[in-house]
This record gives sequence, C-alpha cells and structure tokens, in this order.
Amino acid sequence: MRHELKIDDRTLSYMDFGGPGRPLLALHGGMSEALAFAGLAEALGDRWRVIAPDQRGHGASDRAPDYRREGYVSDAVALLDHLGLDAPVALLGYSLGGLNAYHLAASHPDRFSALIGVDATIEIRIPTGPNWFDFLGGLPYTAPTREELLAAAGPAAPFIADAVRPLPDGSGWRLAYHPQDMLDSIRACEGDHWDAWLASTCPALLVHGTRSRALTRTVADAMTTRRPKTSYTPLDGDHFVPFTDPEGFHAAVGTFLATL
Repeated sequence: MRHELKIDDRTLSYMDFGGPGRPLLALHGGMSEALAFAGLAEALGDRWRVIAPDQRGHGASDRAPDYRREGYVSDAVALLDHLGLDAPVALLGYSLGGLNAYHLAASHPDRFSALIGVDATIEIRIPTGPNWFDFLGGLPYTAPTREELLAAAGPAAPFIADAVRPLPDGSGWRLAYHPQDMLDSIRACEGDHWDAWLASTCPALLVHGTRSRALTRTVADAMTTRRPKTSYTPLDGDHFVPFTDPEGFHAAVGTFLATL
C-alpha cells in the first residue's frame, strides 16, 4: 500500500507491502521507484515486510534541493522514524540505492541488522566524453503525449518507457523524475566510498551481476574480502540482473535473510 510523509515542505512517497514479517527497508536504483520491489516482496512472503520509498526526486516523491548522500540518508532515517522502527531492520539497496544503503548503514549502524548491496559499487569515476546517461541532457520532463516523450528519448525510449505517466490535471505526460535531477544525482555519486562500505559491521551480502560494467569482479572481490561478515552471490547477468533474473535475485536475498 502506498503512503506518504512530509519532510520539511517535501512529500516522500513510499510503499509498505505489509505483512507480519520482520521489516526490510529497500532502496531502489536511479531512475526507478519503490514498485521495483513488488516482486521481491511477493517472493519473501510473510517472512519479511518490505518497505520501499520513492527516493527523493523519483516516482511520486517530490523533487529535492540536492541529491547528495546526506539528503538520501536523512530521508531514509525520517522514514524509519515515521514508522516507529527503532529496533534494527534489514537494509537492501540496488545500484544508487545500494550506495545510499552503504552510507546509511555507516552513519546509523545501530539501526540495521543486515546489509544487502545489489550490484552497487564503491568506486565511481565518471569519464570525460560520452556517457550512457547523456541522453538525459536533452530529454524533456513533460510533453503533450506519451509518444512525444518516448520519441524525445531516442534509442533510450525502452529504458524510460515504464517511467512515463499522465500529469494529474490531464494536460499531458511526465517522467517519474526530472532529467536534470537524475544528472545531478549521478554526478553526486562520483568518488571513493570505501570508508562507508567498511564502516558497518552487520552481516552483509553482495549480489553481483557478473557481466556488470558498473561493478567489476575485481572490486566485488575486494568488497567481499575486505569487509568482515560479507558473503557474495554472483548471478549471470549485467547491471540490471535483478530485473533480467528476478528469480535468481529473489532467491539470493531470501537465502541470505534466512540466515539472520
């Protein structure tokens, strides 16, 4: 079920998939939203209560003044406080959400009993020259029709197709995020995040798409080796393996959570 809370003058929308199980806070990737975890919530069943926010600037949540780690982390803490979740909960993050999860666990270690990173690296360098996200620079936020928005995305149209929705007043269509916000969010990820990854001490799992270009095998091996109590599950796929191999992803998460 969808809910919302106010943080300052912003709305943060979130999904609480309910159930009697232990809480699992799940943070989606960039240009995605909480509904990405609907399949995981179903697969985990009554054993876990999946709670997933539309992170700032994504989905039904309002745009934010910035997209640095501190903002993402403070939103997640505000959600935990809003729900009265004082006892340690499990934490999962995919891609951007994984990076946010590493920093969240590092800054609030007493609030988390386990950490799951899903194809989320800790060494991020944005090269000069063309990048995969350059299409965002010329992408409009709204258009009179859905078809016009998709046409503006060019070859990236399949990537944004699920993120197009009608405006509330019926005057046109919009993306589930503002393109400039996503560019700002991507650029704010750049840097070395080893300190955050190594700062938490709870049991952890790293789920890795073995053909991912976002998280290399070398970095994944180092993350697993250098952080105590960290296990590793490789899945045959690229960075989008949670969606291309949902059964493998759900099984990896469920198996790890069952050990807690």
